[in-house]
Amino acid sequence: MGSGQDIEIVRTVGDLRRRIADWYRTAQPTALVPTMGAIHAGHVALVRHARSQAPRTCVTLFVNPKQFGPTEDFTAYPRDEAKDALLLAEAGADLLFAPSLEEIYPPGHATKVTVEGLGDILEGEFRPGFFTGVATVVAKLLLQALPDLAVFGEKDYQQLLVVKRMVADLNIPVRIESVPTVRETDGLAISSRNAYLSPAERKAAPSLFATIVEVAEKIRRGAPASEATAAGAKRLTQAGFGRVDYLTVRDADTLEPIERYENADRRARVLAAAWLGKTRLIDNTAV
Repeated sequence: MGSGQDIEIVRTVGDLRRRIADWYRTAQPTALVPTMGAIHAGHVALVRHARSQAPRTCVTLFVNPKQFGPTEDFTAYPRDEAKDALLLAEAGADLLFAPSLEEIYPPGHATKVTVEGLGDILEGEFRPGFFTGVATVVAKLLLQALPDLAVFGEKDYQQLLVVKRMVADLNIPVRIESVPTVRETDGLAISSRNAYLSPAERKAAPSLFATIVEVAEKIRRGAPASEATAAGAKRLTQAGFGRVDYLTVRDADTLEPIERYENADRRARVLAAAWLGKTRLIDNTAV
């Protein structure tokens, strides 16, 4: 057990459970914020929301290898635990669970959690196995900590739905809450991946958000989704984006495709993933 600034750090499931049990003995509900580190303003917003909902907040820091595909470099993911601990302490987190790879996946670990349907489309199609990696590690973290609530960002909207579905299906007694996407002043969703953008790419990057907002507005006014998204994809190409993996309008709860937004009671979401140079950016917005 160590400490970074004013935040306590634990590295084993046993120490994590003992610390949270101490809180519960004094009737202090707990919120959990799972992260892969590289802490930025988006994570800080999650911690602040967690603090507003519970007197104690635990943040997890684990770079999950099972979320990286064969073409994605697990070793290149940014890691700076000391800096992360300082930022989390400043945000008001009480505890940091920073386990080793072996603590989360001990020798012989063979169980996977798969959310069929929701986990197979969109991101699941372009990053096979990604949501199985997400669901497996989040299930483990929730069961290891057993918090009252866990907080996730809406930037990874499909991930949020996958986690909610998993928690409901497995009867995990944790309330899942979400926080709106935190953005730069020009609209770009804050992400650790933004560091990979060149100056020219960074200048073009806000076009992703501007495009999905434009698509959402066209859908709201009654335009067919196929027409609005085709125009949006063209706009992204003109802005300097390369391949557009998807730009789509979906039901906000099921991610079923929507062609026309005819029911004001039905919530819809525009989701996109597109490449800018070697960097893949994702974003979404409500209709």
